Amino acid sequence: MEVTEIKVFPIDEEKLKAFVSIVIDNCFMVNDIKVIKGRDGLFISMPSRRKKNGKFKDVAHPLNNETRQMIERLILADYERALRGQEDELETVAADEPEEASESAETVEMPAKPEPLAAQAPVEEATDSKGKSLEEVTEMHLRDSFWRS
Repeated sequence: MEVTEIKVFPIDEEKLKAFVSIVIDNCFMVNDIKVIKGRDGLFISMPSRRKKNGKFKDVAHPLNNETRQMIERLILADYERALRGQEDELETVAADEPEEASESAETVEMPAKPEPLAAQAPVEEATDSKGKSLEEVTEMHLRDSFWRS
């Protein structure tokens, strides 16, 4: 078995760090894998559903520990690359902004109040993958079209 594609959708939450979708052998997709920050570092959580008794049961999961470790290793490596890519984008934007040398007190601009979600542009139109809200990523994640180039 080979993981042939991985898509990482970073989230800026305290514990939930990303949603991930993978394709296995170019023919089987698993969505809603989560990257979670735990006490001992990052780990993945397979897609699950809440049962009537309130407990969660995995919808899809590896049948052995070696496969789980392999999938986790690949996903976490892609997650780290996605974070480095975001940092590189931030550095590029910061380098492109002109520096205003001022020896007087610095002026700090307060960010504008965010628009309600209904007034914001659809997720496809967003050009910035940083800082998407959980709702935006969930909406994007539920669409089938995100695997298309």
